[in-house]
Amino acid sequence: MEHDVQKFRDFFAEDKFANGIGITIESVSDESVCCALELKDFHRNAAGGVQGGAIFTLADFTFAIACNTDYVLGRTETMSVGQNCSISYLKATRGKKLYASSTAISLGRSISVYRINIRDELGVNVAEELATSYRLPKRS
Repeated sequence: MEHDVQKFRDFFAEDKFANGIGITIESVSDESVCCALELKDFHRNAAGGVQGGAIFTLADFTFAIACNTDYVLGRTETMSVGQNCSISYLKATRGKKLYASSTAISLGRSISVYRINIRDELGVNVAEELATSYRLPKRS
C-alpha cells in the first residue's frame, strides 16, 4: 500500500544534511521506500567519481525512513535508530541520478534488518547496504 509521500517529506524536512545534499523521497509503502539523488559537481570526489559519503547518506536516509514508517504513520509510539550499518560499493556510477530502495529482511518488536540497494538511472547496481535498526523503548 502506497502512503502519502508528502507526510514523509514533511516529517523528514528537519533532516538538514540529507535534504541539503539534494535527496528526495520518491515513494513510501509498507514494503519499500525509494529515495533519489540527482548528482551535481559537489557530489564528486577528487578522482571525479561520486563521493562514497554521498552514496552512504542516500542509503542511510532511505533506511531511516523505512525503519520509521510506522512511527510517522502513528502505528507506534517510539522512533527507531540505526544500530549497525554496512555498505558495499559495487561499481562506479555512470549515470546522473542515484536511486535507493529498501527491503525489510526481518521485522522484530525492537530490532529490524533492512537491505538498501543503490542503483543509477542506467540500472547499474552501485552499492548495497545492510542495516539494523533498534526501536527505542517507551519513556515512562
